[in-house]
Amino acid sequence: MHVSAIIAAGGRGSRFGGTQPKQLQPLGGVPILKRTVDAFLQGYGFDEVIVALPPELAAEPPSYLDDVIVVEGGERRQDSVANAFAAVAPSSQVIVIHDAARPLVSSALIERTIDAAVRHGAAIAAVQATDTIKRGDESRVITGTLPRHEIFLAQTPQAFRVGVLRAALALASSASDATDEAMLAEQAGHRVHLVEGDPRNLKITTPDDLDMAERLIAPPGRTGSIRIGNGYDLHRLVAGRPLILGGITIPFEKGLDGHSDADAVCHAVTDAILGAASAGDIGRHFPDTDPAWKGANSVEMLTRAMQMVSDAGYSIANVDVVVIAQRPKLSPHVDAMRASLARALGIDAQQVSVKGKTNEGLDSTGAGESIAVHAVALIQHAS
Repeated sequence: MHVSAIIAAGGRGSRFGGTQPKQLQPLGGVPILKRTVDAFLQGYGFDEVIVALPPELAAEPPSYLDDVIVVEGGERRQDSVANAFAAVAPSSQVIVIHDAARPLVSSALIERTIDAAVRHGAAIAAVQATDTIKRGDESRVITGTLPRHEIFLAQTPQAFRVGVLRAALALASSASDATDEAMLAEQAGHRVHLVEGDPRNLKITTPDDLDMAERLIAPPGRTGSIRIGNGYDLHRLVAGRPLILGGITIPFEKGLDGHSDADAVCHAVTDAILGAASAGDIGRHFPDTDPAWKGANSVEMLTRAMQMVSDAGYSIANVDVVVIAQRPKLSPHVDAMRASLARALGIDAQQVSVKGKTNEGLDSTGAGESIAVHAVALIQHAS
C-alpha cells in the first residue's frame, strides 16, 4: 500500500511572534520543523513525505529537507494542503496530514491513525475532554454545559483514503471557515473516525507552548539543561597566506598566521561549543605542537569538536560570532560564513549569527595588524 505524508508548514506563526517563522524556532536545539519531519522519515515507512512551506522558504529550503518533496504553501491551511496534494504520486492510496507545529508526534500515533483510515476511510487523532465543558455567549455568560463524553480535542495526524481527501479538498475554495481537513471531509458527507490521541502531541502556538515542549523532551534530571560557552581567538595578519574566516576564503592581500589555516572564526566557535560542554578547548584536542594539524582545515576541526559535543548529549541552539577587523569589509561574506558554520555544526543557518566590527583604529586589530574573534554558543541537552 502506497502511503504519503503531507506536513503543513505554510504558515508564519503570527501568534507566536518573533522574526522568523514559528516552525524554524529551535526546540531542544533542533528546529521544530526538522523534529516533525524526522518523526515521519524515521518512523512509519512512508513512500513520500511532502512539506508545504511559505514561498520564501520553499525557494531555499533548509538542508534537512533534502529527503522530502517541498512545495509552496498557500494563504490558508487548506490551500497549502491542496498544493501538497497536487504533488502526491498517482499511486498513493492513503494520505496522512500533520501540522509542522506538532513535533512530538509518536510513531505509534501515526500508525494507529493510518490503520483507522484504511478501515474507515478517514480518521483523526483526538483527545477526549476531561474537564467540564461550558458554552458561553459574547458577554462571557454561561449558556449551557456540554456532555464531556461527547467532546474530543482534535489533533493531527489526520489520515484519509485518497478519494475521501480529494472530495474534501474540492470544498476548500468555498469553506473559508474550515480549520482542518476532517471538517472538510465531514462537509463532503464522509464519516470521520476518532482514534486515541496523545496529550504529549501538543501544538506549539505560543512561546509558552514551546516552554512546555522543552520540558517534555528533557531527559529525567536534565529539565532546562542549557549551557553557554565563550570562545576567543586572535591571529596576526601576514603576507603570503590566504585569509580564511568561517571556512570562506576572502580576497585580501594578507592572511592570518597560524599552525593550521588560522581560521580564527572556526577556532573561536570551536572553543565556544567545547567550553559549553565542559569538553576542554581547541588547544587540548588540536595542539599546535602536533604536525597532523599543520595547515589543517579548521572547518574539519569544528566538525570534530561538534561530534564531541554531540557525543556528550548536547545539541546547538545557536551561535553568535563577532569578527573584529579593520579591513577587509566582511559584510559581503557574512551569509557564506553563516552557511559554512551551520554545515559544520549540523544546524540551520538561521541558528548562526556573524557580525563584523572594526576596532576604531585602536591596538593591533585597529591598526590592521591582526583579526580577533569572539563567539558565544548556547547548547542544550539532547532529548
